[in-house]
Amino acid sequence: MFDHVGFGVTHLAESKAFFVNALKPLGVSVAMEGPYGVGMGQNNKPSLWLFETQERPAHLHIAFAANSRADVDAFYRAALAAGGKDNGAPGLRPQYHANYYGAFVIGPDGHNIEAVCHKPE
Repeated sequence: MFDHVGFGVTHLAESKAFFVNALKPLGVSVAMEGPYGVGMGQNNKPSLWLFETQERPAHLHIAFAANSRADVDAFYRAALAAGGKDNGAPGLRPQYHANYYGAFVIGPDGHNIEAVCHKPE
């Protein structure tokens, strides 16, 4: 449904570094960058836009698709190493469905960032 999603961050350089490192295991990198912000995605297509603002929006929950459970694990390790705070270690979440394997971290602006794989092991 979405072509891209954008949201404001209070420190663009800090958030860019966090997302670059946290999402690298998922094949996400900087696709575009300029005075309007930073666009990140796969295959040079920006799907996530970050722009600097001093407004304090409500915290978001953003879930990124992972190709495997190993990618979810790698995302979690990378996100913590990039300064994220644990909000749910990698594991099955059967309350969502039998193969829901996700991990959650809190990013620099308090957003709940998730990587999820829906495939069976």
